[in-house]
Amino acid sequence: MRILQLRWKNPAKISSKTPLSFGPFNSTTQTRWKKPANTAQTRLENRTRDPNLDKLTAQYRRLKLILNLYDVVSAKKRGRYVSVQSLSKWAPHAGINTITAGDLLRKYPHIFEVFTHHIKRNLCCRFREKFVILLKQEEDFISQNEHENVMRIKKILMMSVNGTIHLHALRLMRTELGLPENFRDSVVIKYDEVFRMVDLEIVELINRNGADESFGVAKVESWRQKEYTEKWLSEFEVKYAFPIHFPTGFKIEPGYREKLKNWQRLPYVKPYERELTYHLNGLKSEPLGQSLGCDELISRSKGVGKHSFGGVERYEKRVVAIIHEILSLTVEKLVPLERLAHYKKDLGIEVNIRELLLKHPGIFYISTKGNTEIVFLREAYNKGCLIELNPIYDLRRKVLELLLLGNRHTGELRTERELTDDIRDVTDDENGWESREGDFVIPILESFSDHDSDDNLN
Repeated sequence: MRILQLRWKNPAKISSKTPLSFGPFNSTTQTRWKKPANTAQTRLENRTRDPNLDKLTAQYRRLKLILNLYDVVSAKKRGRYVSVQSLSKWAPHAGINTITAGDLLRKYPHIFEVFTHHIKRNLCCRFREKFVILLKQEEDFISQNEHENVMRIKKILMMSVNGTIHLHALRLMRTELGLPENFRDSVVIKYDEVFRMVDLEIVELINRNGADESFGVAKVESWRQKEYTEKWLSEFEVKYAFPIHFPTGFKIEPGYREKLKNWQRLPYVKPYERELTYHLNGLKSEPLGQSLGCDELISRSKGVGKHSFGGVERYEKRVVAIIHEILSLTVEKLVPLERLAHYKKDLGIEVNIRELLLKHPGIFYISTKGNTEIVFLREAYNKGCLIELNPIYDLRRKVLELLLLGNRHTGELRTERELTDDIRDVTDDENGWESREGDFVIPILESFSDHDSDDNLN
């Protein structure tokens, strides 16, 4: 009773020391909970994962590091071999930082061959002949396939705003597009009747309007034609639609189906179209020139249809179509996300590409397995494998299979040269057969334990 009187007499002093609790006199006190953050990073982390594409990304990342090491070793004057001691120094230059040279040789015996130098008698390693032959076949096929190289560059130029593109953007995507290393001289300058060099780093399409009609047809148009003829769908349903393939476990929220259905019907300016057409009321058509930017395209499109399907949605759908077509032009229907940013100015993309891709999980998939974010065209893959195969993809897949073999079938790698070197390097001692110092790496191909499937390359 005394404590209650003290609190009543001096409430300020008591309240500063005792915490406020819920009761009959403070039941109206509200507790505010912090709203969860909704940023691009959280949306990327909370997306529905595709384990097949994530696994493929990790495999390609390992192969990329091996190819980087191959380029470093091949650039040396001695030839395509290196001592095991020097390999530990050169591996970090190829991005291999978390695995030793010995573990690297043990982990991929179908790619590396260990031998003893016939003069210096030190341990060396080189890339196996089968691995080198596959890379040479890919390089030869890309160089000989000039027609496909011209077609890919020409299509990208036709999608650009001014009919020009920076060469550094093409150079960054050279591997994905299947272009030769010297494509500037072997393709752009060689076909001077198609391309013209405006500057040292800018290429222009000479006759933009006189191109064949087949060049102005996007890849998605063939899918729409198939849906229209085989499934007997109405033209209104498929004229502007995209194939949708959600990953397993994707949670469809209430109202999402209706929103997606309206987006599929939404008309837009297609990637190769050069005119802005008012599709619903057919008022007029205007050229899509250099001065027509994002703001002007949005303002001109707001008068068409409802406000919820106005200019912003139409412009974003056009960007989706452009990225979809670029991925369709690549060999493996994938490209690093950061390299798409180099096409924003030339192709008139004025939106956040990552945000746009995350809004359409049924069309694109961003894999974050590793340091690089890879964008996949979801419709082109089934269970982690490309549906429509091509010769370049087949060769790259064979190279990847050599890496994935790991320590299996290593008995077939014992060539006659390796057996001869083993016999020559072993000396007879009074205590029996004894190997010289350093020869423990020679039997590396036949006696080692299997490692985990997860890669340690970083």
